[in-house]
Amino acid sequence: MTENVHEEEQQVISRKKKTKLEKQAEHIDRIKKTLVACILGIIVGIVSYYLQVTVKNDIGLLAFMLMLAGVVVQRHIFMLMHIDTSKLGAKDWLYQGFMTFAFWFMSWTLLLSTMSH
Repeated sequence: MTENVHEEEQQVISRKKKTKLEKQAEHIDRIKKTLVACILGIIVGIVSYYLQVTVKNDIGLLAFMLMLAGVVVQRHIFMLMHIDTSKLGAKDWLYQGFMTFAFWFMSWTLLLSTMSH
């Protein structure tokens, strides 16, 4: 119990001692992670649309599975971008998944509603 309190105090102290450059670097990393989720969501939405057009069948589950694969691929993209994924907790991955889902859903819906023949 006292170890947890000590660790929490160290985390609070370490947050306060960050320099301006360290804060800017963390902010840029957060922006990069968000951009990856958004761009991947749009790409998967476009792929889902073209699958829908070519198959001419209901592919809702397949499209959703593609979106989930997009969330999983993000970890590997982060590794290629030299972003430390070990610091990402459940809340961070939930955010990444939601952003990917939102952009996938919006792009796929827009394409289906405006470009269907």
